[in-house]
Amino acid sequence: MADAPSPCPPARPSGAYGNSVRPSPLTLAALATAAIPGLDVVATRAPQHEGADFAVTGVMDSGGRRWVVRCPLHAAAGAALEGEVALLERLGDAVDDGALPFAVPRPAGFAPLPDGGRAMVYRELVGRPLDLETLRPGPHLAAEIGRAIAAIHELPIAVIESAGLPVYEAESYRLRRLAELDEAARTGYVPSVLLRRWEKALEDVSLWRFRATPVHGDLAADHVLVANDEVRAILDWSEARVADPADDLAWLVAGAPEDALDSVLEAYSLARTERGDDHLVERATLAGELALARWLLHGVRVGDRTVVDDAAQMLADLAEVARSSRDIGEREVQATPDEPQPEDAESRSQEPDALTPENPAPDDADDAAGQAPAPAPGRPATPSSAQDWVDSSGEDGWTPSDSEVTQEIPLSERMR
Repeated sequence: MADAPSPCPPARPSGAYGNSVRPSPLTLAALATAAIPGLDVVATRAPQHEGADFAVTGVMDSGGRRWVVRCPLHAAAGAALEGEVALLERLGDAVDDGALPFAVPRPAGFAPLPDGGRAMVYRELVGRPLDLETLRPGPHLAAEIGRAIAAIHELPIAVIESAGLPVYEAESYRLRRLAELDEAARTGYVPSVLLRRWEKALEDVSLWRFRATPVHGDLAADHVLVANDEVRAILDWSEARVADPADDLAWLVAGAPEDALDSVLEAYSLARTERGDDHLVERATLAGELALARWLLHGVRVGDRTVVDDAAQMLADLAEVARSSRDIGEREVQATPDEPQPEDAESRSQEPDALTPENPAPDDADDAAGQAPAPAPGRPATPSSAQDWVDSSGEDGWTPSDSEVTQEIPLSERMR
């Protein structure tokens, strides 16, 4: 690890493909009219979000129909969008066949960008972003989320592979995570307690015995649209790949109420045909923590000192929690009546008084031997700014109420 934090490189241009001016909602609305001939956009509306990779806005046409415009801001995001477009066609078929129990975006048109690439326009999907803090346990929404994630993981690998997206096996994915850890360590910003914690988990091959599945790769509350206790749509598939299924549970392990998380995991397990992944939650915990390292690396790569400082503070906060937590994958060993710990057996053999009917064991001996492990320390929630970066494109599917104010586009602007 470097002795001192490395300086940030020069920042890359902040606009779309080298344009230093970020696209405004009105600019994105103009792209919608270029993408769909005859579309008469009369207002911009939610969602309106600008992340590290995509700018997004909602628009309304003269017929009251609602659309979403998604514009990549740099070449890497543009390439990711092209892979997503190829995947969405296959996912649409899976929705139509009943393999996926929720909707996905269906591209309706594309508008070329001045410096290459293209923006995507699709019909806005029904639902509101999930409010994770209010998620309740039980057979309703929490279980629906578990079943929805399981449905993604049950898709054939060919769905991802045929779209030209990355495919990893368990070992190659573990090595990829190790490489990310090495890169983060070289920045000098990651506390040593976290480096040791993560390295130990990544080098414990017993944690990494799983069957790789199709994963969304960027699941977060803003990407899951819900209504009437149902998962209605899942957005933003640009990070999809064949990889560790634990990646799609990291946001829930980090931020969901614990009792609701139990309902999610139970429904997920029942809906999966694959059994025996005993370390799924441990790897999800690791994935959530490593998201902070990726946020740090993003800030270093683009030369954004604000992001670097933000990530460094969040890593410091996580390090404080980690110092009083068990290692990832470490489970407290409990003695049982049938299998006493070696030191207990030895000490018993040296007791002067044998247990006899006249000298019975205390009534609570079995209870003491069979106590449940102490609960793990509180799970650190993924900080919102890091999650915002992982989310990339933000709140694509927001469906505001009728009372929300929209921005009217003057007729003169519409006629250009």
